[in-house]
Amino acid sequence: MWDYSEKVMEHFRNPRNVGKIENPDGTGTVGSLACGDALTLMFKLGPDKRICDVKFQTFGCASAIASSSALTEMLIGKTIEEAQRITNKDIADFLGGLPDQKMHCSVMGREALEAAIHNYRTGEVIVKNLEDHIVCTCFGVSENEIRRVATENGLDTVDKVTNYCKAGGGCGMCREAVQNLIDAVRQARTEKSAAAPPQRRLSNIQKMKLIEEIIEREIRPHLRRDGGDIELIDIEGDTVTIAFRGMCAGCASAAFTRQDFIQARLREFISPEIEVVEAAD
Repeated sequence: MWDYSEKVMEHFRNPRNVGKIENPDGTGTVGSLACGDALTLMFKLGPDKRICDVKFQTFGCASAIASSSALTEMLIGKTIEEAQRITNKDIADFLGGLPDQKMHCSVMGREALEAAIHNYRTGEVIVKNLEDHIVCTCFGVSENEIRRVATENGLDTVDKVTNYCKAGGGCGMCREAVQNLIDAVRQARTEKSAAAPPQRRLSNIQKMKLIEEIIEREIRPHLRRDGGDIELIDIEGDTVTIAFRGMCAGCASAAFTRQDFIQARLREFISPEIEVVEAAD
């Protein structure tokens, strides 16, 4: 019996947004019944160019259903640019985590979203790039897919890669090739880290001014579009305390907005150590 979180079980038992959209703006399909998992994701944009409707159809296990359901909730209200920043780790975190052996379900959701966005932008219905070199013929997993999941999730063993995208989980003939790709990703990460210039240490006043600038330029305009706002309450070391205002106050997606939008933005522009917390009532 898999150790599923309560949120996974809730989305499995009561999946949101199951079905089809007539004349969707974007549609993406990944997986195959032969591999045991398949997902079709479709979305519709509103007049404000934000995703107003998302539907999915999937064949798979509880994790596949829950991941697909969670992704649809995460997408509502987002622009295409915001949606394409969602990673498979974001989907798993939204669900309170997934067993290692089921992380490929969150990857499937991410890939379906990418395919749907590609369809929206180009009109092309392409599930996989046929020019990609297929490493795992049992599950049709390409070299680029393996590199991506290993890079984005810090994977360092073949078994972990198998958990995320199934590569190496069939006949096993590709396991050496998968390990070589893992080694190449690790080497590239080491070289990039060694080449990166040391970060300039900011004084408290400099950090405060920079945080205020990023909030004003990168964060507040997005929140105000939906009638919300943010107030900077305190900065202590790398901990930034904020309060939501307007429509954001008490919003069901506030925790996701705080961590996956506000915190991500501050980490991108200021420091990867930044942690954003919400002020106590």
